[in-house]
Amino acid sequence: MQRVRRRADRLEVIDGNKAMAPATRGAIARLSEVLRSGRARLRDHPLARLGPGLITGVADDDPSGIATYSQAGAQFGTGMLWTMPLAFPLMAAIQSMCGRIGRVTGRGLAANIKAEFPPIVLKGVVLLLLIANTINIGADVAAMGEVGELVTGLNPHAMAVVFVVSTLLLQVFVPYHRYVFFLKWLTLSLLAYAGVLFTVHVPWGQVLRDTVWPRLQFTADSAAVVVGVFGTTISPYLFFWQASEEVEDMLAQGKAGLVSDSSVASRELRRIQWDTWSGMFYSDITAYFIILATAVTLHVAGITNIETAAQAASALRPLAGDFAFSLFAMGIVGVGLIGVPVLAGSSAYALSEAMGWNEGLEKEARDARAFYSVIAFSVIAGLLIQYSPVSPMKALFWSAVINGVVAVPLMAVIVLLASKRSVMGPYVSGSVTVLLGWIATVVMGLAAVLMFVLR
Repeated sequence: MQRVRRRADRLEVIDGNKAMAPATRGAIARLSEVLRSGRARLRDHPLARLGPGLITGVADDDPSGIATYSQAGAQFGTGMLWTMPLAFPLMAAIQSMCGRIGRVTGRGLAANIKAEFPPIVLKGVVLLLLIANTINIGADVAAMGEVGELVTGLNPHAMAVVFVVSTLLLQVFVPYHRYVFFLKWLTLSLLAYAGVLFTVHVPWGQVLRDTVWPRLQFTADSAAVVVGVFGTTISPYLFFWQASEEVEDMLAQGKAGLVSDSSVASRELRRIQWDTWSGMFYSDITAYFIILATAVTLHVAGITNIETAAQAASALRPLAGDFAFSLFAMGIVGVGLIGVPVLAGSSAYALSEAMGWNEGLEKEARDARAFYSVIAFSVIAGLLIQYSPVSPMKALFWSAVINGVVAVPLMAVIVLLASKRSVMGPYVSGSVTVLLGWIATVVMGLAAVLMFVLR
């Protein structure tokens, strides 16, 4: 290669390869160093390390959550928006404790309960979790099938089978580190509910007032909706899932619990805080959008009772147009594909840890037969529930209420575990997080009691 260089009013032809080689090599070396440094910064940046907290947050807004938030918005309009700002710090505190327990001890939540509490506590919690999760899966699958029918025109039961088989095959045959990649992309489906608000008129002044100043109604119906909202926002299956996924990520990286390996403790605990609070905020703001979207559409139109998943989505079509309907329907299916595996997975983790079985989504099916059998049983049993005469949307709502009641004793156990030095060593949860955890437990307990007293 040759190039022409002007020097002292004369042209000089020089060998470009010889002249540029040292400079080029230096530039390439500097560029490589910049790229390596950039990759390292991106790898260590909190945004790049969003994982269990983000997926748990999105699973929180599964079809059960969507149904509950839709019912809240349809029945009470914007009057229930205040529940979301209140729920956010409480749910984030509880979930951060769960993630912390898993990463610090290197064991899932059920394994820690087994080691620290009498057997009756573990058996009671796991049994109630399995029952609630199976009902939740059944209602979620039915809701997804009905919405699938709206979009494709195919039989809802056939669509439900397609969704169940798809999620089951992914969980059983795809390793966790690959499967979690798909789950992260599915989290984008929650953006559909923010999109709905661009298609309708929103009275922002009233929305702001109802967000910061609650309009309390001391009735059995309002109490049931409040406990339902908190029950689907702060749900037992999320506790077990997040703790176990912290363990999965830890093992995938070839690391041990922080009580055994403290070299990365500071960085890992910061990552858990960022991941959890970011994921819970994403979940909470989405729930807020769902309540708001149904409040300014269904409630305003006089539709105050949601009976089926098809009704929840299709009711938006004449009020907000086909685009809003499509967004709402897409969101139900998208988060359902996250929620069902999380529900089934949390059941499998809890029971396997309680029984001492080999467990983990990173393991092959032949190495953790009992674990994957629980997943298969939970999903198939949930599929069979859709053939019952119970309204899927009502089942979704009341499964959230059941979760709200079950969560109370389990939350107390989590706060105690996260506060015990015999469990957490020097990495016990901070006083603010513990205080928020106890407040969350009291709020859930009061909501549950109020529901039964007023009914």
